Amino acid sequence: MASLLLQVFRITRWRLMSLIFGIKCLFLMVTLGVLVINSFTIQNTQSTPSPSLTVELQEVSECCSCMEKWIGHQCNCYFISKEEKSWKGSRDFCASQNSSLLQLQTRNELSFMSSSQTFFWIGIHYSEERNAWLWEDGSVPSKDLFPEFSNIRREHCIFYSPSDTVSSESCENKNRYICKQLSI
Repeated sequence: MASLLLQVFRITRWRLMSLIFGIKCLFLMVTLGVLVINSFTIQNTQSTPSPSLTVELQEVSECCSCMEKWIGHQCNCYFISKEEKSWKGSRDFCASQNSSLLQLQTRNELSFMSSSQTFFWIGIHYSEERNAWLWEDGSVPSKDLFPEFSNIRREHCIFYSPSDTVSSESCENKNRYICKQLSI
């Protein structure tokens, strides 16, 4: 009888330990599943990539405070359009947002989107009265910035690809555009 009681106790002890380990395994699997689901949910809500941009980085520093849907980078705010407008329509939209079409200070200013092959209108035009290419504020772009200007037709408007390419086409054509404003 004692040996039978001892056998029952051993079997019960192993069953109890199996049950406890089974519950722990089930708990860990459920926890892992919840974590995986949450990580995908957070990842999907945080990234809303533009159609042609492989990475859309929002680099915010202490000096940047940009409006919603604008990207802060190096103390400037940029609006990268997803819609297309004529050069004038793009300029008017930027003005309505208290900004201007992009006026580049350096060719690598948009380094955060350097993988983009998309072209965007920028705020440069040819002034017949001054016989020169000018930014919207009337300043002359650095010759180092766009050495290609000698090849560009003066009746056209300039569009730019952050992958470091400049070209031109009729100002009436529709392209995406980039607005720029100093951070608030």
